[in-house]
Amino acid sequence: MPKTFLLIAAAWFAACLPAAAQTPTQEYLVGATLYTQSAAEYRALCYQAYNLAELRLLEALRRNPARPAVILDLDETVLDNSAYTGWQIATDQPYSPDTWARWTELAAAPLVPGAARFLHLADSLGVTLLYVSNRLENERDATQRNMQAHGLPQVQPDHFFLKSSSSDKTERRAAIIAQGYDILLLIGDNLGDFDGQWEKLPNPIRNERADAVRDQFGSRYIVLPNAIYGTWEGALYQFNWSASPGERDSMRRAGLRAVELE
Repeated sequence: MPKTFLLIAAAWFAACLPAAAQTPTQEYLVGATLYTQSAAEYRALCYQAYNLAELRLLEALRRNPARPAVILDLDETVLDNSAYTGWQIATDQPYSPDTWARWTELAAAPLVPGAARFLHLADSLGVTLLYVSNRLENERDATQRNMQAHGLPQVQPDHFFLKSSSSDKTERRAAIIAQGYDILLLIGDNLGDFDGQWEKLPNPIRNERADAVRDQFGSRYIVLPNAIYGTWEGALYQFNWSASPGERDSMRRAGLRAVELE
């Protein structure tokens, strides 16, 4: 078959494809999702975080706190939701509250590596586990079922502080402290899991504030890796989640640092 004909046929076929098929809107998630699901390095980072959490917990308990407790996020901290992101990529569908609710209702999320051992250790030492998550109140039952299926401890309803209005967790953490708990550690994948000072701010300011409290990381704050999503991504879009896929792509590219080699 003549080469010219093949080139023309290929060009015609590409032109006939739907626009979404030519430029998948969720393609940017592929690398981060594969890293989470496939890389031994991702698992190692999770184990490292939880191993450090164990050491810090044992150190803190030597001070004999009256009501020791640990605050944990859930998504990408205890529960791995990368299968939902895989669905986004496979179907070229963006995140939506409806499809996310369908995912959580399955109660099928696997555990983040290292989470189960830490939770069982803390429970055995008499530490209260408090899950402060931006899952919604109507996801509570499915979330409990998911965690119970993995045999995790302390999954009674009063251990969950879920989102009812604001995604800022400051008030929920304050409510826990008001109950007299001694918070020994905070564990999460997003800096908003530790303090509200990182909420809805440009990334340069978030970075400056992280630098200012660098001694807290690995001490009081234990951070899990999450390259798929987070406040850092929203900051790239100036928190304009109504921006089109093309606009978001442009904003992501504008945020890159690149060397000039020519």
